[in-house]
Amino acid sequence: MLVIVLENAPPRLRGRLAVWLLEIRAGVYVGNYSIKVRDYIWSQVEIGIGEGNAVMAWRTNNEAGFDFVTLGINRRIPVEIDGAKLVSFLPESDPNTQTTQSL
Repeated sequence: MLVIVLENAPPRLRGRLAVWLLEIRAGVYVGNYSIKVRDYIWSQVEIGIGEGNAVMAWRTNNEAGFDFVTLGINRRIPVEIDGAKLVSFLPESDPNTQTTQSL
């Protein structure tokens, strides 16, 4: 089982993924492919994601039963703790706070 979720992705990438995967909701794609095809599909996401972000999860033989990778800027970031892959949240950015850099 393979699941890819896209946010803010260009229409061209969404159409490309629809060739291989079933789009069950806007930006949510599912399918069942070999590792080789899965890696090829993810390479297409890497090429076409632009300013968007993506996550891909697939079934695998580990303690959790799945693994995942992410791409692009998102508040959720993967972290590994004691061999388990978890998700951590970055703090929300405050648009009213401005940072300045000094030279």
